[in-house]
Amino acid sequence: MSFDYQKVCRALYQEARFLDDRQWDEWLACYTEDVTYWMPAWDDDDSLTEDPQTQISLMYYPDRGGLEDRVFRIKTERSGASMPEPRTSHNVTNVEVLAERDGEVDLRYNFNTLIHRYRITDQFFGTMYVTLRKVDDRLLIASKKIALKNDYIRQVLDVYHV
Repeated sequence: MSFDYQKVCRALYQEARFLDDRQWDEWLACYTEDVTYWMPAWDDDDSLTEDPQTQISLMYYPDRGGLEDRVFRIKTERSGASMPEPRTSHNVTNVEVLAERDGEVDLRYNFNTLIHRYRITDQFFGTMYVTLRKVDDRLLIASKKIALKNDYIRQVLDVYHV
């Protein structure tokens, strides 16, 4: 099965737009039930940690339930880190197909997210490693590994930062 590059990019752009527009339910619908969402930390040797079970991660959700919990907290104002909600601009660039297999495609792309909150604008940037899975007529995110390059941060990280 060959994946249409434009459809692949459209799925990534749509997910970013849902974050920017705070369309939380639509954003969650971009993910499979068994998604792994992981942002490893940088270790003392300037390498990313390799095991979310035994090493420090900046964020780790082993399935969509963790993402659903984050969205619930954001929507019900039970997330102090998200109040007030920041304004964001997610930018996706350099989308590269790494591998294709039956029903899935592995991608690598760069991101830059601008965040405005409390009259301060911050930015987060790095590289995403994503697996998209064809489910019915959609491409859904089945795995997301986020290599955050600027890991010195002044605030608590949340899903909308990346």
